[in-house]
Amino acid sequence: MSSALVSEFRSIVGPRHVLVGDRATRRYRKGYRYGDGKVLAVVRPGTLLEQWRALKAAVEAGVIVIVQAANTGITGGSTPFGEGYDRPIVIINTMRIRRIDLIDGGNQVIALPGATLDQLEKTLRPIGREPHSVIGSSCIGASVTGGVCNNSGGSLIQRGPAYTQFAVFAQVDENGTLRLVNHLGVELGEDAETILMRLDSGDYSETDIQRESNQWASDREYHRHVRDIDADTPARFNADPRRLFEASGSAGRLAVFALRLDTFPADKDTAVFYIGTNDPAELTEIRRHILSRFETLPIAGEYLHRDAYTMTQRYGKDTYLVIRHLGTDSVPKAFALKSWVDGLTEKFGLGGAISDRIVQMAMRIWPEHLPKRMNAYRDRFEHHLMLKMGGAGVAEARAYLSELFPSRNGDFFECTKDEGAAAFLHRFAFGGASGRYRAVHPDEVEDILALDVALRRNETDWLPKLPPEISAQLTHTPVCGHFFCHVLHQDYLVRKGADVAAIKAQLLDLLDQRGAEYPAEHNVGHLYEAKPSLVEFYKALDPTNSLNPGIGRTSKRRNWA
Repeated sequence: MSSALVSEFRSIVGPRHVLVGDRATRRYRKGYRYGDGKVLAVVRPGTLLEQWRALKAAVEAGVIVIVQAANTGITGGSTPFGEGYDRPIVIINTMRIRRIDLIDGGNQVIALPGATLDQLEKTLRPIGREPHSVIGSSCIGASVTGGVCNNSGGSLIQRGPAYTQFAVFAQVDENGTLRLVNHLGVELGEDAETILMRLDSGDYSETDIQRESNQWASDREYHRHVRDIDADTPARFNADPRRLFEASGSAGRLAVFALRLDTFPADKDTAVFYIGTNDPAELTEIRRHILSRFETLPIAGEYLHRDAYTMTQRYGKDTYLVIRHLGTDSVPKAFALKSWVDGLTEKFGLGGAISDRIVQMAMRIWPEHLPKRMNAYRDRFEHHLMLKMGGAGVAEARAYLSELFPSRNGDFFECTKDEGAAAFLHRFAFGGASGRYRAVHPDEVEDILALDVALRRNETDWLPKLPPEISAQLTHTPVCGHFFCHVLHQDYLVRKGADVAAIKAQLLDLLDQRGAEYPAEHNVGHLYEAKPSLVEFYKALDPTNSLNPGIGRTSKRRNWA
């Protein structure tokens, strides 16, 4: 069966786009931070019709299918994860299918499954509009589809989690039959191949697009929802039933072919305020005051603890420099090159972290890259908040912060354009810093516990506090977050030899006691246990457990056995 299926894939997408063997498939089967496992093949369709035919062949052969886009998830949610599968695994990678269509004058877009957020941002920039997420609130290279399927949040306070009710997707029903569903709100015909051929060629007009609809192409309520600072629940989290709908939150349980999404007017006349303090209560006061009293919501408000600042300064330096000097297009290429080098060194028994070590050695001798005023605040203050405002909100924030600071514990400055860009880019580079540290210090670090936490909106004691018996088992505890949404990213580096599973259980128990939800925006992947309501959502989407099984630590076996 295996060789026949691989041959069929080759006849559908062409031999060069069917990869077999550990080294050839490494980039696709090994996750950005977590996840790895054996695969029968990686299939890279170039059209939606090829994607459908490859998916159909795989479903009819009874294999597991993981439909993957950019593979930038940090909870291992788009790759195999270890053992325990009862069928061979095929990865269908959609990154060759990248078209984005502007509709309704650019007020909405239709994105095919390989389109990236970065690509969408550049497509919209000439018409003065933006997508749900922009650089600094998403992984470089991450796909639009991946964001929606994982209800990704991002840093943009006014826009909420990635969400739409408009999609074309394939679903395996309870009888094991693959069927295509067109809920895109675009008239494209009746049968699957006609629908997908018309989408492939852009064969539709504005008159084919449904306008009057109760369906949403973004989370229209979030800007009000986040302002409810006295609510006893988090503003956003992955298992929130408010935002689980077909493709949205599906986590690979459906095969998505197209999404229709709102776009947003680009913010003009913006300013970034850099706030430092040694008293977290000052940041609490700022958050609650701005959300409840400002006429204009912030564009973004990103928190960075001093430990996170320093770790990113040292171990996220290459990410910062690549984006700053070579542009965002270079980052996926750099990841691909790194995977190729690591695969080669693994083949010769040299380990998979040689590239990390070489890059980190180079970064040690590279000149300092961050602005002097930011580094001065690193030395003076433990807690850092980057507040970006636009329009009338700039004057609001300037007047308010000038009344608060300088205080006994804190101060602020208004960034130049370069300083503002550097601040948010530095915050973005945090995402890979802990992984780099682990790679170059394998004798010190057992593993990373990356917790993605949504705090209650009324939480005032928000800073993580760990019992001494847990702290003693950790080497570093860098924390950052989307502060106004009360979403924190806590990267705990576990000391070599410590019991990672036991520490994680203790940390999650502490979060449960606080009424927090987790994960907040990176989805359960293979690291978190899905809550019962989320499991039921997955079962309804994928009753035979054929697409991305095991997500949320659920069954990896056929029919959820």
